[in-house]
Amino acid sequence: MASKKGESPRTLKTVERSAQILGVLETLDGAGVTEVASHLDISKSTTYQYLATLRQQHLVVKEDNQYRLSLKFLLSGEYVRNRNQLYKYGKEEVEALAESTGEYANLFTEQHGMGINLYKVRGSDAVGSGYQTEKLQRPDHLHCTATGKAILALLPEERVDEIIDQHGLPSQTVNTITDRAELKDELEIVRDQGFAYNDEEEVEGLRAVGAAVIDRKKNVLGSLSVAGPTSRLKGERFEDELPETVLSAANLIEVNVNMATHGDSPERS
Repeated sequence: MASKKGESPRTLKTVERSAQILGVLETLDGAGVTEVASHLDISKSTTYQYLATLRQQHLVVKEDNQYRLSLKFLLSGEYVRNRNQLYKYGKEEVEALAESTGEYANLFTEQHGMGINLYKVRGSDAVGSGYQTEKLQRPDHLHCTATGKAILALLPEERVDEIIDQHGLPSQTVNTITDRAELKDELEIVRDQGFAYNDEEEVEGLRAVGAAVIDRKKNVLGSLSVAGPTSRLKGERFEDELPETVLSAANLIEVNVNMATHGDSPERS
């Protein structure tokens, strides 16, 4: 029976529990039966049955009594990313952006109210490779990044409120916007100027400029950004040059996407 409007659909507890176990293995970077059972407060026998089933389906592997996620997730992840329009038509532009600026360039999208880093390219002068690599493996809050604010600025206000209600506005640094009204004022500025700043709001000493990418129907596909240390992203470069460069790259991606939807083969210009 279909659920009534406004009600959550019925879910299968076995699938939910399997997802929880996979999440624990990712969080703990591998674990034994006892550790997983304790983490989820379920019996060891039940935990073993789930792990044995997941192993049979090639979703986990067992190494020295430790269960870990299998490389099947890598294959699935590559499939999902390659099917994403923003990645498909934005990859080359982000690579060019990293080359021209010398900094980290990033492709970013929103799903379930959090940000997903689709692709990062390190420029010749870029710093923080460890941190940037880690960001590819976890979702980001939207309110404290240039890419996130660029997306939020183009979402309906009720959707923005839903995201805030669900995920909050946690503080990352002393510069992070943690007040709903202040964030909405900031998003209005982003809409007017067409790009967003991250002025040490996510990490102290790091700045970024981001712009949204939309399709011909005004759907927000995601965003892109350039990030670098405050010692280099300052003055005219931060306030004028990078916004122009990022906006230009976003526009090129939009052109590529729109050409593709008309059956043309997108080419860099």
